[in-house]
Amino acid sequence: MDDVTEELSPHEAVARLEERIAALEARVDSCRKYEAAARTALALGGVLFVVLILRLIAFDPLALFGAIAAALGGLVMLGSNSSTRREAAAQLAAAEAERAALIGAIDLRVVETRPTLH
Repeated sequence: MDDVTEELSPHEAVARLEERIAALEARVDSCRKYEAAARTALALGGVLFVVLILRLIAFDPLALFGAIAAALGGLVMLGSNSSTRREAAAQLAAAEAERAALIGAIDLRVVETRPTLH
């Protein structure tokens, strides 16, 4: 457990961890979306580059530069977001394990069913 959860009551610590887990889940989801955009840019840049080299469309230096920039930008963005997603997923797993440990340590009481009055 970290310093924040040690000085809080178990219930408050679980609530804080759940907020952190929700933020990490959003971060992982955002990284997945950026990875999809990066793969698209990489693929489109590669296709445009091949089409220009094979002269299936008229050669244009600006289009060639755009194809190379899209491919390289997609590659860089894909690598960056992949590592960020892996780090966030590891933090998410650690936070979920810490939450499970805290919930397991809470002295829960069994609530008995009461007879209804109607």
